[in-house]
Amino acid sequence: MSAAEREPVPAPEAAGAGAAAEPDAAPGGRRTPPGPPRRAMPGIFAKLVRDRLGLMMDATTQYGDAVRVAAGPKTLYIFNHPRHAKRVLADNAGNYHKGIGLAQARRALGDGLLTSEGERWRAQRRTVQPAFRQSRIAAQAGAVAEEAAGLVRRLREHAGRGPVELMGELTGLTLGVLGRTLLDADLSAHGGIGEAFEAVQDQAMFDMVTLSAVPPWTPLPKQLRFRRARAELARVVDRLVAERTARGADGDDALALLIAAARSAADPEAARRRLHDELITLLLAGHETTASTLGWSLYLIDRHPDVARRLHEEAVAVLGDRLPEYADLHRLTYTGMVIEEVMRLYPPVWILTRTALAADEVGGYHVPAGADVLIAPYTLHRNPAFWQDPERFEPERFAPGNATARPRYAYIPFGAGPRFCVGNHLGMLEATFVLALIARELRLSVPPGHRVVPEPMLSLRMRGGLPMNIRLVESGGR
Repeated sequence: MSAAEREPVPAPEAAGAGAAAEPDAAPGGRRTPPGPPRRAMPGIFAKLVRDRLGLMMDATTQYGDAVRVAAGPKTLYIFNHPRHAKRVLADNAGNYHKGIGLAQARRALGDGLLTSEGERWRAQRRTVQPAFRQSRIAAQAGAVAEEAAGLVRRLREHAGRGPVELMGELTGLTLGVLGRTLLDADLSAHGGIGEAFEAVQDQAMFDMVTLSAVPPWTPLPKQLRFRRARAELARVVDRLVAERTARGADGDDALALLIAAARSAADPEAARRRLHDELITLLLAGHETTASTLGWSLYLIDRHPDVARRLHEEAVAVLGDRLPEYADLHRLTYTGMVIEEVMRLYPPVWILTRTALAADEVGGYHVPAGADVLIAPYTLHRNPAFWQDPERFEPERFAPGNATARPRYAYIPFGAGPRFCVGNHLGMLEATFVLALIARELRLSVPPGHRVVPEPMLSLRMRGGLPMNIRLVESGGR
């Protein structure tokens, strides 16, 4: 069954389908992108709340690669061409700060690497960058393989016993990898991290779609849950720092580097807050995106038996009965192709939001100062001008040599430009090892009747999780 046969994103009746576009001109004769008329605004706002993917897909399908959408007091500029992505994310990146959604997430995450700007961001990036060096990540391959093998052992115990909620298992795995490779800590001793980040993401998206109109002190259940989650994350971070300081904070892992930077800062209190913010951001970004990619991978592999067969054959041929090593990352070619195609259809960071500091021109269109600019990998990766039959799941798109036929910025699962994801290499290593070990030993399948629905939060999750039945691989990989 192809990816095109999955549950379709609902049609954008609220996005102004069938309505005429606004005039394609700005004051002074400058071009402005087309888009739905302002009378469609109530429906667009409703769509922003309940179907953000549908809103983005229908806007670009109906109006093209540059769209202007009025949504409440804001006007969104959606750009969906590789040239546009290159302009905003790389060539003129200094003119664009983090925008809608991530600005609201700052309330939960503080000024960590994900949300900070300018010199503060550059200093933070310089601090943690050594922990993500390729040579250092290569040295962590054994720990990643052991964590992946532990996941497979746990899943084997459930074989034939009914559905297992996979996203919980995958979150536990990615937190385990994060703890061992970047923090030199056992995160299993700090329960509740995954649940706390669920509440943080819920609140960040609530703030985004309500444009922060609801005061944070409002005693709504969502707000109360968020405050409890934020307090729990603060306790986890404090314990991690205290434990590491007590046993010595030397090392080249991210936690050691952050503690050393805090100690050398001129303002101890400000340094403590930055350390807090950085660790909370690292905990979120370090596990959420890889868990999301693995979940979507297992879902799509289940729907494509030929892909499952090829993955099994490659894992057996490359690994035999041993654990993967770093050198296998480049031998598990087809596994890497599958992961890249999964991230094309379901990029873990589904949208990149920016705010224009000064007026700019993107793709020949005027972008005023202060405008909210959106680059969505989710829609860019489905642009039919660059992807043939874009809804179809086809790992061969990423066979060696095929990428040369596409513009560089047609595929940006890890972002682009100066803010390219610092953890991309570790994420690919982790996803490759996990999929290879699962494919070698297990077959996972979604129970009949269960509907998998994308949920665009800070990452592209699955609404309600991913229940899967587990069975052992039979001889021949069937």
